[in-house]
Amino acid sequence: MNTKLIPPQPTVKRLSIYLRFLNSLNKDVKTISSQELAQRLAFNPAQVRKDLAYFGEFGKRGVGYSVKKLKEQIVKILGLHKTRNVGIVGIGRLGMALACYSGFKKKNFKICALFDVATKPLCPAIGEASEITEISQLPKVVKEKEIDILILTVPVEAIKDIYDMVMSSGVKAVLNFAPFKLLSTENVHVNNVDLSTELEQLSYKLNLNDGEDGDVAEEVYGIPSQLL
Repeated sequence: MNTKLIPPQPTVKRLSIYLRFLNSLNKDVKTISSQELAQRLAFNPAQVRKDLAYFGEFGKRGVGYSVKKLKEQIVKILGLHKTRNVGIVGIGRLGMALACYSGFKKKNFKICALFDVATKPLCPAIGEASEITEISQLPKVVKEKEIDILILTVPVEAIKDIYDMVMSSGVKAVLNFAPFKLLSTENVHVNNVDLSTELEQLSYKLNLNDGEDGDVAEEVYGIPSQLL
C-alpha cells in the first residue's frame, strides 16, 4: 500500500512564493518551465520539480506548467479557495495595522474579530471587526463567529496569561508575533513570527557584504580569515 509523502514545511512555504510569482505574471504568459520558475526566484530547478511532485504531476516534459492550472492547484493545496475567519488578539500599532490591511481579504482571510483588554469602537472602514471585544469574551466569540485562526500581537508579558484561553478556545491555528515561542498541540497549529530573528538574519547578510565575517570568525573561533 502506497503512503502519501508529507511535504516538509519549507516546501509548503515555497508554494506561497510560487503562487505570488505566478500571480505577478502577465496574462499573456500561458506556460512556464521549472527552469524559468527557478531562475526568476533564485531556486534550483530540481527543487521546484521536487516541491510540486509532492502534490501530483502538474507539468509536461518539454512543455512546462500551465500557469492557470498551476495557480489553481496551489490555491487549492493551500486551502485559499475557502474563506478563513481570523481574529486578532492585541490591538496596538501592529494589531491595528493588520486589521486595516486589505490584502487579507483578497486571499480569503476575513478579519472578523478584534480582542484586547479594553473595549472601544473603531473606524467602520475596518469592516466587520469595527469594534474591540474584551479579551475574556474570546472563547465565546471564537465559537460564535467560527474563527479558524487567531493572530497574537500581544506584549511578551501578556502571552502567558492568554495562552490557555487561546489554546482551549476551539481555534485551530495561531499566528504568534509575540517574542515568546508557542508550541503546536494536537489540536492547534502554531506558527511563530520572530521579527528580531528576521532582522538578525538580514544583519548577518549585510555583515557578509561588509566583509566582516572573516574578522569575526578569527576573533571568536580562532579561524584565520584567509582559510574562509
